Amino acid sequence: MDADVVLSVRLPEAKDLGSTLTAAGFQTELTRGDLEDPIPALLKVTDRFGNRVDLLIGLKGLDPQAFSRAIDVPFQGKTLRFIGREDFIAMKAFAGGPMDLVDAARAITAGGASLDLDLVRRLSKRFGTEASESLDRLLKG
Repeated sequence: MDADVVLSVRLPEAKDLGSTLTAAGFQTELTRGDLEDPIPALLKVTDRFGNRVDLLIGLKGLDPQAFSRAIDVPFQGKTLRFIGREDFIAMKAFAGGPMDLVDAARAITAGGASLDLDLVRRLSKRFGTEASESLDRLLKG
């Protein structure tokens, strides 16, 4: 019913995407963040059933290489690209809400020995001291 997606597009492309989605029957709302907002712009997409997807138009602090670490997952005859585990954990530590931290902790547990701790620490530092400290608490936890 609610999902977040980070896109690597510019504002004009986001406006075009919003128009395309509106023409397909979805409700859309494009908002722009201020200079302090970690999300430069957000395209909210809802359907008639109350489902919602927030399309984040960028995310300040996101490593430019994050999209190159994305993982391809087949889904109903299509291929979806999901952010890599380490990027996901760093983003959740940055978001810092109670459910975000639960998501990050679960991803850490699921990663086990294959989790690249140096990478996730470096990525969380890009988001600032608070994200880095949140990650440290999760890793000790």
